[in-house]
Amino acid sequence: MKLNRYHIAAVSAFLIWGFIPFPLKALSGFPSSQILYFRILVSVLTLLLISGTTRREQWRQTFTRFKENGPIEKRRFVLYTLLGGALLTINWLAFIYVVNHVDIQTGSFSYLLCPILTATLGFLILHEHLRVHQWVSVGLSLMSCLLVGTDSIYNLLFSLLIAFSYAFYLITQRLLKDYDKIVLLTLQLLLAFTFIGPTYPWFVGQEAQPITGHFVGQIVLLSWLFTVLPLFLNLYALKELKSATVGVLMYLNPIINFTMAFLYFGEVTSQQKILAYLVIFASVILYNLPIGKKKEVPVSA
Repeated sequence: MKLNRYHIAAVSAFLIWGFIPFPLKALSGFPSSQILYFRILVSVLTLLLISGTTRREQWRQTFTRFKENGPIEKRRFVLYTLLGGALLTINWLAFIYVVNHVDIQTGSFSYLLCPILTATLGFLILHEHLRVHQWVSVGLSLMSCLLVGTDSIYNLLFSLLIAFSYAFYLITQRLLKDYDKIVLLTLQLLLAFTFIGPTYPWFVGQEAQPITGHFVGQIVLLSWLFTVLPLFLNLYALKELKSATVGVLMYLNPIINFTMAFLYFGEVTSQQKILAYLVIFASVILYNLPIGKKKEVPVSA
């Protein structure tokens, strides 16, 4: 595989996301809902600024396509956009809580599980084909979940919440594949903040902490460096790279999370968890093996 700027963009995006526990841990004294509230606020304001300056044509195309669609397609667009915003909000809130109040290992396990779970949902909802060895990897993933569950059902439930919410989010994005992804994300976060924005006292609750310069700085870092920038890099990579290639590179994210959990944050684990992580990692490798793929026949001139 010849590396180019698209590969570099994809690798950079997942490397950045791999270090996301650092700004989250720096905000561990704040409730997860407060971190989420301001992450969404700063992210959506940044995306609106970018949209107003560099992506006007994409917004025009989106609204033109929406107006030209029939009633059923319009309802589908609104439904999946609302659902995408809700799923992303749930995913972010759960991941923030897990990193700061459970452990980073649980978060990294979620994103190792997520791609295979997404493929399974793709089979069930979108009727996408899975080869035999990929079904075996799905079975291994289930086994890894059982191992985590016997060690801690609490951790397993959070892992599944994070994995399922993001997997379903990716499915909604596939169902809206004809629309610009930045426009969709901006709409989803804007709709999410429309619901939670006016309810700050209720949404954050009595645990809300005073806003400090440290809090603002970490939120800006989280929103710009760990949300908007890797998103652009990932979308740029998808312009030329196959989804399968980006999917494999995505595993850099949980691997870095998992490594940092032990080397920097000093987390400990059990033998069952180690075995579960080895099983899920084996399932990831098995799933991505090019077994049974049809060879591309070069077209003669």
